[in-house]
Amino acid sequence: MKVVVCIKQVPDTAGGVEFNPDGTLNRAAMLAIMNPDDKAGLEAALRLKDQYGAEVTVVTMGLPKATAVLKEALAMGADKAVLVTDRVLGGADTWATSTTLAGALRNLEYDIVITGRQAIDGDTAQVGPQIAEHLGLPVISYTQELKVEGDSVVVKRQFDDRYHILKAKMPVLCTALAELNEPRYMTPGGIFDACDPDNGKITTWGRSDLKDIDDSNLGLKGSPTKIARASDKVRKGAGEKIVPDSPEEGVSYIMDKLLTKHVI
Repeated sequence: MKVVVCIKQVPDTAGGVEFNPDGTLNRAAMLAIMNPDDKAGLEAALRLKDQYGAEVTVVTMGLPKATAVLKEALAMGADKAVLVTDRVLGGADTWATSTTLAGALRNLEYDIVITGRQAIDGDTAQVGPQIAEHLGLPVISYTQELKVEGDSVVVKRQFDDRYHILKAKMPVLCTALAELNEPRYMTPGGIFDACDPDNGKITTWGRSDLKDIDDSNLGLKGSPTKIARASDKVRKGAGEKIVPDSPEEGVSYIMDKLLTKHVI
């Protein structure tokens, strides 16, 4: 069994974000982490490796610094990693990103493709299903549980206040929720191995390595989504401050505000 996991290096929003003049994120200037939904998807793939001996390959598109999340994935237990990076791919929206990743996946063998439901820097939940559309794969989104039965996957899919049980023959693409599992830690041996420049586990691909895609669908120029305006988090004012003469007066003041604003 071969499992490919698409992961993304995203800004650590706890440290704030920065924007380029064209409205795109300045990823080079920000601290970065592995996207939480993607990490849960990686853990699901590693559990398939533990259970069935599956080969796990991780793929990411990004700047050269994105090798950090590939090394993290290798240190967790992934077998191979692919970095897709090229200047012409910069500024991509979901359409251009999914087109690029699909072009990369056409170079790989897979029974299951796993992506995160969505990335915390975009929250669109579009890239996974778009990849499936490009590759002609069935897609099951919002995966809460995943298991393999013969040549099929059986997925418990989140749906409002209930869930679906869906079954699809491989190859198939599943998008994972962060709640799917608790990702494992990197192992010391895995860290040393992942950071060894001679281990040959990380492959770098550029534009010329992508199959069956047109330049008009790549990067900022190939992105139909245009950003009209961008800003960082809204700064809150100091608010209203009072110094009550007694606890009872303070409680009365707060209750009055809650009633006035129809909170209670």
